[in-house]
Amino acid sequence: MVEATISSGKPRTARPAGFSADLSKLELPKFEMPKFELPKMEVPAAFRDAAERSISQMKAGYERIKTAAEEATDMMEETYATASRGATDYNLKLIEIARTNTNAAFDFSTELLGARSLADVIEWSTAYMRRQFDALSEQSKELVALAQRVATETSEPIKEGVNKAMKEAA
Repeated sequence: MVEATISSGKPRTARPAGFSADLSKLELPKFEMPKFELPKMEVPAAFRDAAERSISQMKAGYERIKTAAEEATDMMEETYATASRGATDYNLKLIEIARTNTNAAFDFSTELLGARSLADVIEWSTAYMRRQFDALSEQSKELVALAQRVATETSEPIKEGVNKAMKEAA
């Protein structure tokens, strides 16, 4: 055979003139798969019973796993929803505190504009700082209590789920 090179640089086998590819003549003969008959035999009853018990145990195990997975999913959804609500409550409390403190600062600034002497400024500044210190202490207590409540509410479903799982496992 003669090899020719195409413009791409890949070698190509040249075909003699008058060559035609008739693939119908190249078909492979068809073979049938021999049929093997298995002898009919009776499965022992003990083996059949063991297989049925094994299958029923597997089904029961699957159902327990499926139920546990569904309960765990429900628990996680409830935990996530509770944590989300708690985070929202906490953020709203932070916004409320920021608004209160900003309003107090503006009120104090307005009050300072009416000061007639340095003594008034010092007196009002001291009173403002005392009020703000008390307010910040109270606000911190509220935030800590809110954070503890959220943590407790969020962990409660997990705690209940673990306790339930331990009781079922026992």
